[in-house]
Amino acid sequence: MNIYELTHKYVSSGTPIVVVSVIEKNGEGPVEVGKKMLVTANEAFGTVGGGALEYNAREYCKNILKNKKSETKTYLLNEGKIMKDVTTLDMACGGKVTLFFEYIGPTEYIYIFGAGHCGQALTNILSTLNFHVTVIDEREAVINNFKGGNDIVLSPFAQYIDDYGLIEDSFVIVATPSHKYDYNVIDKVISKNIKLKYIGMLCSNKKLNEYLDITYEKFGKDINLKNFYSPIGLDTGGGSPEEIAISIASEILAVSNKKPNHNHMRNTNVKHRYWED
Repeated sequence: MNIYELTHKYVSSGTPIVVVSVIEKNGEGPVEVGKKMLVTANEAFGTVGGGALEYNAREYCKNILKNKKSETKTYLLNEGKIMKDVTTLDMACGGKVTLFFEYIGPTEYIYIFGAGHCGQALTNILSTLNFHVTVIDEREAVINNFKGGNDIVLSPFAQYIDDYGLIEDSFVIVATPSHKYDYNVIDKVISKNIKLKYIGMLCSNKKLNEYLDITYEKFGKDINLKNFYSPIGLDTGGGSPEEIAISIASEILAVSNKKPNHNHMRNTNVKHRYWED
């Protein structure tokens, strides 16, 4: 089993993984320094020693995949003993092992509905970052001329969600050639109750108010739109596709990095208070 070949396979497909490596061992234990295990959300390959050590390592990988942060963790293979900052396992070996949990994968998953000028400009920026970018458009000529991105999909906009779904806690940018298609995409997300970290719609304040009126009538006033950003982007000024793309990318980074107190476009000239402060 070649861990490196498997790593390349998963990275190429945009699948997040954790490579667990034994980086230090003191005393007795069922593993040697340098052993590796590759863990995905559903599978594991290789070994870091078996038994309680390996079981706990695989379980801890769930936290690494969720938080997308690499870290080290030390285990004491001696039931009944306690050491500061060390996890004690029900093993009789008596040694101490340190594992390095290396997250390998995108920091965020981004879906861009609309491969027009703004979608292309935004992809040009996001592709320079550790994001997995999927672009969806139903116009064959537009898709065929699109450059960049990890996945370029020819599909009716809202139908893409039915056919492929969206990764939980991902980012969605809605910038289709028609507000009808924009509304259909967002309505699909709402009706399927898909949990997103961010969903933004490229539109004017007038169109936003129109959409909110329709949406409240369809789904009720109690609908949770706190992660809905529209008008999309930070208030940086400028109206060219490139300037709009910088505004949107900046907002995505602010949300991804949990940075507060930014002047979001959605905070201005909208008659609905649909977000939470």
